[in-house]
Amino acid sequence: MQSIPLIRQGEESPSRETRALRAVTGAPLATVHEAPALLTRLTVKRMRATAGAPSARESAAVLAEAGRRFAKDTLAGLGPEEYAEAQALASGVPVRAARHTLVRLEQDAAVLGDVVARQRPADAGDSGRSRWSRRGRVLGVVAPSNHPGTHIAWLQALALGYSVAVRPGARDPFTPQRLVHALLDAGLEPGRISLLAGPHAAADSLTEAADLGLVYGGESTVARLRGNDRVLVRGPGRSKILVDGPVDDALLDHLVAETAGDGGVRCTNTTAVLTSGDHRALAEALAGRLAALPVLPVTHADAALPVRPAAEAHALRAAVAKAAGGAPDLAGRHYGAETTPVVDGEGAALRPAVVAVDRPDHPALAAEFPFPCVWVAPWRPGDGIAPLAGSLALTLLTEDARLVDAALDDPTIRTVVHGRVPGWWRDPYLPHDGYIGQFLNEVRGYAVPVDGEQE
Repeated sequence: MQSIPLIRQGEESPSRETRALRAVTGAPLATVHEAPALLTRLTVKRMRATAGAPSARESAAVLAEAGRRFAKDTLAGLGPEEYAEAQALASGVPVRAARHTLVRLEQDAAVLGDVVARQRPADAGDSGRSRWSRRGRVLGVVAPSNHPGTHIAWLQALALGYSVAVRPGARDPFTPQRLVHALLDAGLEPGRISLLAGPHAAADSLTEAADLGLVYGGESTVARLRGNDRVLVRGPGRSKILVDGPVDDALLDHLVAETAGDGGVRCTNTTAVLTSGDHRALAEALAGRLAALPVLPVTHADAALPVRPAAEAHALRAAVAKAAGGAPDLAGRHYGAETTPVVDGEGAALRPAVVAVDRPDHPALAAEFPFPCVWVAPWRPGDGIAPLAGSLALTLLTEDARLVDAALDDPTIRTVVHGRVPGWWRDPYLPHDGYIGQFLNEVRGYAVPVDGEQE
């Protein structure tokens, strides 16, 4: 069984407060050492006192090497494949997500220096009247457990010269632990990184103590932190697809990939499909495709569905039924009562749900779940952009240029995908809910006397 100690400014540190982490199968998996709120605040204070920004070139080189080590090396006692299996067992996400993250993080880390450089406003360089400057020294990250790839985001803060303290998600301490070790082995200044697992109180202490915070959470977290300009909140995605054209096998394949990729746990996975065609026929066809996804343990190479402890899986399914308000799950018709079959020990797979609703403003379209669950609704051109708003990502399968322009002009739609673009969310240069550099840095004026102007 693994032990996951605290890492305070690059040094491993045991804690008297520990938590047993169990796999979704019920088997013991790790002992996680936790930082109480006071220790969290003290660690951040020490990080701020020692924080110094390296050059952009130094940061880029360290991050590129860390990405290579994350993908290839044995870190914290786990090789790449051992890490992927541990991450899958802890989080319940199919193992292919961690395997893909090993590759993707190496690729993204190699270009992060260029990624953050492109986020800088054109006139805010090393000469001229403006500078692109950090808003603080220490970023506190309250990380999620839904997908290991989310940790790529806070690497950009290191590239911008920040020190970073990470509170890992309760179900995935393995990814940030591996990443912190990769960074330290790559030569990151130890004082610039900490890993501080802990309860919710410690998470609040982290965001309060740090200069800025990056927090992942549900709707209650978004509501609680709304209006706090020190905290960037990344909540439910509610990503949508508009189908404004004929339906064929290639389109259905695309909808399945966007809905169920990586087990349907990403915030960019599709939550709702709206169509100008026959929405019920589309829902039936999509349900047949999704219902055919295999039911397997999360560590199986072909696993496609997330697994949770059985009681948790049943509760999620009950929440879907409540949100549906009596509308039937069309995918469920393909497997009857077996919507959450036990696949390994105490773990139950979450089979897909496809529900057809009768109007584009149905409240269920805002209900997002951590497995392939999609709502299908009718849409007419007269409905306009309103039913498509409030989306982290909106895919428009339409030839209506005015609708595309309206989507690009809507501030509640964070990414517009026009046409079928497989894997669009993997592009490291594409903003994810805006550039993180827009939050971490700001443009400041810089004036100096020139010849003949000094008083």
